[in-house]
Amino acid sequence: MKHLICLSDWSSEEIFDVLDLADKLKYENKNRIAHDHYLNGKTLGMIFSKASTRTRVSFEVGIHQLGGYALFLSSSDIQIGRGETIHDTARTLSRYLDGIMIRTFNQKDVEDLAAYGDIPVINGLTDELHPCQILADLMTIREKKGFLKGLKLCYVGDGNNVAHSLMIGCAKTGMDISIATPEEYSCMEKYVKIALEIASNTGSKIEILTDPKEAVKDADVVYTDTWVSMGMEDEKEQRIEIFSPYQVNKTLLSTAKQDVIFMHCLPAYRGYEVTEDIIDGPNSVVFDEAENRLHAQKAVMVKLLADYS
Repeated sequence: MKHLICLSDWSSEEIFDVLDLADKLKYENKNRIAHDHYLNGKTLGMIFSKASTRTRVSFEVGIHQLGGYALFLSSSDIQIGRGETIHDTARTLSRYLDGIMIRTFNQKDVEDLAAYGDIPVINGLTDELHPCQILADLMTIREKKGFLKGLKLCYVGDGNNVAHSLMIGCAKTGMDISIATPEEYSCMEKYVKIALEIASNTGSKIEILTDPKEAVKDADVVYTDTWVSMGMEDEKEQRIEIFSPYQVNKTLLSTAKQDVIFMHCLPAYRGYEVTEDIIDGPNSVVFDEAENRLHAQKAVMVKLLADYS
């Protein structure tokens, strides 16, 4: 049994296998080729402690297209955090479901679900990691560029869950990554170490910087995320002031390669982390990226829930 907790748990071959399957499922979907046999009769429990647009819709639509059924479970629907342990919840849900997707705050909740349950667990997002998003990102980059190894991705902004998973995903696929954050909002050291260790085997180059201009120079991909994630609303004014030099605008993007693509995991706050002319401009692939959440997550579900190898 396999889980998707962190991309570091998957080999490079497994990641490319999922990307190849995602491409296949996207082709079938676009050409009206039914693939509801993949997960016929399978059930996915979707636990949401954090609200979501893309995660819920993509997983729910995705498993339906694959022939399965999704059960939405909000924090008010289940007993996690209201007396019942994660251990007991995992063991109980394992008797009803074929898999669990959880979008929550605490990374340990995902790890405990996987440790104590008997079914695959998919990390739909935590405060530390966002592996599903990065699989969709890698799929999108490969669609647009034709390959991954040797490309340079630059991430500017908050050293958050997306940045952590991007580091690991780039390292696993041989991409170079340059991350620029304010010093006090840098990536967690444990994920930097994980990425560097992987990169030492794949030849990926990882740079941790504070200067966004230096990071963006000659980039093939420029990526940013919101400066104020869910649960950080009290810090909004302070964060806007600190992060303003990290805004992706024409001036910053001009130092990247001419055919650079711009990415954002959404939701985007236009005029803050990115200007409207960039997110709506010819270099932006954010809505292709958003669509690919559907196809990449379908591939993940097939890999984990079906007899696919």
